[in-house]
Amino acid sequence: MLTRRELSYRLSMGAGALALAACSQTASTAEASEGKTMTKTSNTDWANLSEREWQEQLTDAEFRVLRKEGTERPGSSPFNDNKKVGTYVCAGCALPLFKSESKYESGTGWPSFFTPIEGAVDTKSDRKLFMARTEYHCSRCGGHQGHVFKDGPKPTGLRYCNNGVALDFVET
Repeated sequence: MLTRRELSYRLSMGAGALALAACSQTASTAEASEGKTMTKTSNTDWANLSEREWQEQLTDAEFRVLRKEGTERPGSSPFNDNKKVGTYVCAGCALPLFKSESKYESGTGWPSFFTPIEGAVDTKSDRKLFMARTEYHCSRCGGHQGHVFKDGPKPTGLRYCNNGVALDFVET
């Protein structure tokens, strides 16, 4: 499997190089430098990957958000306008986080959801901007997703404001 970084590089080289690269890769694995097989469906110990292993698996933008708790620019995610039916998964480890039925337009510029899949996210207090906020992460790999606020729609009244770069989408 190509890492996102390899895919981005190969896309910049052109379609012929991409096709050749895709044919030369196995469909299910990417080998880490320590000889581990890392797939998003394997038994990888996601919470204990080294910084280098994460950098090999993620794009620069994904790494900045998921591993360094950064925030993408509002309005920059193609998921803002996604109306397809499916599941939003963690871009780090592919854990299902949100069903498309819980997505709504919050007007904030980030994909927003009113409830996560049970057990998919963990929360912690965030006081970085001189105010108390609740930050949430993927419960499997610890990847930063966004913040949760109490101004969402019914039935929960919550708004899980997610960085789109921290997500992938699996259409059903």
